[in-house]
Amino acid sequence: MPLQPLLLPQADLLFDPVFLSAPEADIILAQLIAGIAWEQRAIRIFGQEIPQPRLTAWHGDPAARYAYSGLAWEPQPWTPLLLILRQRIETATSARFNSVLLNYYRDGRDSMGWHSDDEPELGPAPAIASLSLGATRRFRLRPCRARPGAGLVHPPFGLDLPSGSLLLMRGPTQRHWQHALPKTARPVGARLNLTFRWVAAASGGPAR
Repeated sequence: MPLQPLLLPQADLLFDPVFLSAPEADIILAQLIAGIAWEQRAIRIFGQEIPQPRLTAWHGDPAARYAYSGLAWEPQPWTPLLLILRQRIETATSARFNSVLLNYYRDGRDSMGWHSDDEPELGPAPAIASLSLGATRRFRLRPCRARPGAGLVHPPFGLDLPSGSLLLMRGPTQRHWQHALPKTARPVGARLNLTFRWVAAASGGPAR
């Protein structure tokens, strides 16, 4: 099924809830959990270093260096499985990607805080493809009200991301919206999220 638009103002979002079949998603989930060198890195908040509430990994082309929240990432090489996923997602989205950030949410206590993927090396209108595997979690979006000149008024938006789903965020989305994956008190299993990106500074070319 082709990606379908999600209608939010000043955003360009496309979604396919069944990009991968459930059996295929389960196999890929198990292979990535076992095969990736996961890290729990620390970020500095109000002068204190605290461990991120999830495990992470960064893979990509050799020049696809990336930094966010005070963390600098040197890419690990593409694995054969990640290369296959990149090719399939590039075909589905008509975008190019030279890197992928992997987040491993072990249970409902692991989370991602509010943020926009608006780092300079991603370019002014990045295309970011988000593949979810494992337990379904609720993805949240809200307008960037704190940004100078932001005039968007819209209630927060929630979207369940089931295993095998693919969400594409592109165009003005990161300028006008923040997103998060909140903690949940309900029992949930492991979830992986792979966000494929183009680091523009790596080769001087924008995402398309």
